[in-house]
Amino acid sequence: MADTVIIGAGPAGIGAAEVLCASGLRPILIDEGARAGGQGYRRPAAGLALDMGRLMGAQAGKYAALHRRFEALQRRIDYRSRTLVWAIEGRQLHLLHDGRAGTLAFDKLLIASGAMDRVAPLPGWTLPGVFTLGGAQLALKDQGCLIGSRVAFLGSSPLLALAAGQYREMGADIAVIADTTPFPAKVAALPGLLRVPRTLVRGLGYMGASLLAGTPMLHGVTPVAVQGGSRVEALLLRDARGRERRFACDAVALGYGLKPETQLADLAGAAFSYDPDFRLFLPEIDGMGRAGPDLYLAGDGVRIGGADAAEASGALAAHALLADLGQPQDSEAVRRLTGQVERLRAFQRGLARAFAWPKAQIAALPDTVMLCRCENVTVGEVRAAMNKALGPLEVNRVKAMTRCGMGRCQGRVCGPALQEIVASRVGGDGAAAGRLRGQAPVKPVALAAAGTAA
Repeated sequence: MADTVIIGAGPAGIGAAEVLCASGLRPILIDEGARAGGQGYRRPAAGLALDMGRLMGAQAGKYAALHRRFEALQRRIDYRSRTLVWAIEGRQLHLLHDGRAGTLAFDKLLIASGAMDRVAPLPGWTLPGVFTLGGAQLALKDQGCLIGSRVAFLGSSPLLALAAGQYREMGADIAVIADTTPFPAKVAALPGLLRVPRTLVRGLGYMGASLLAGTPMLHGVTPVAVQGGSRVEALLLRDARGRERRFACDAVALGYGLKPETQLADLAGAAFSYDPDFRLFLPEIDGMGRAGPDLYLAGDGVRIGGADAAEASGALAAHALLADLGQPQDSEAVRRLTGQVERLRAFQRGLARAFAWPKAQIAALPDTVMLCRCENVTVGEVRAAMNKALGPLEVNRVKAMTRCGMGRCQGRVCGPALQEIVASRVGGDGAAAGRLRGQAPVKPVALAAAGTAA
């Protein structure tokens, strides 16, 4: 029987493992986290008395059910927690487990690597007290900590109102929820969002709860700066009418939706193409998640769709894997899962229009703004490099000339904004800027560990 490896133990990885186990396989499930569940269904640290039912709200039932299913599944799989896959070479994974390096060969690989925050820089975003939206939620769910006592939420994402509600529920004062997308654009996107009315209603409920709580909720804002000396003191904005407004706060949660974590798919050999709605290069897959010979992709690591779509796409990719092993599959189950994934991902495509990535604001950033905080590269330094005679006009060449994207995050944070800065220079869309290629190590590893693995 083939050695099958799943990377990622969120809803997609768990959904895939269940289908594989039901067909007699015992997959290896690799989890970078200490506990299964992924970011959305993250479990708190051991011994932390945190009321997750209260924190998860309407999703509490699904949260509890997913963890019950994983507990029932765990004895039937080879579960390896706290294990980072930092490189893929051929049919071999390079791993780091509790500081110890190793390798693992596979016959079939299913990557369910999840997503991370997509961040647009602004003046002051490197001040202590500025967190990504996901980082703010991680602090709350994993450690029961608030990032501040008075928090401003800035970006363009339905998760702004959700996270603000969670923070308010746990005792934080919410300074403002500031969305850069104008309200009419959200109204225009409603027809596409009606494909999943229950999720739409839940999202409107998060916004309504914030309004009832008296939280200022602004649409169509232009971020001016995060202000402060040694740490965050205020958020300065221009509202939709052009008025400058200052909101005192001691922390800012910053997020413009999610972007798939595609680095491992890149190293595994997946092809990529540009998606103009999300303004990202995404892996190419067939209708069931196949990305190449013995390579399968599922969940938000290939297309943003939310937890339900991730779970269904994980199961669908597992059916594809089993079919490629010659096992007959239930055609009705495959049809149902395919329809569910398509519908939920179409809903997310509507969200990408309702909560737009602020390409124009990024293109207009002042030269002094830090773009790559790992390597201390400013927007102005990138522009200066491109404006030279024979200067680089493609993201990988810009990276080579400026070191933007060469740091600890390997462009995972600054990459989308860099793409827009380059695109604005060449006068095209994001595709004209080129794709920032994934490289190992996809996350920081100690040199000693990397040397041991080699």
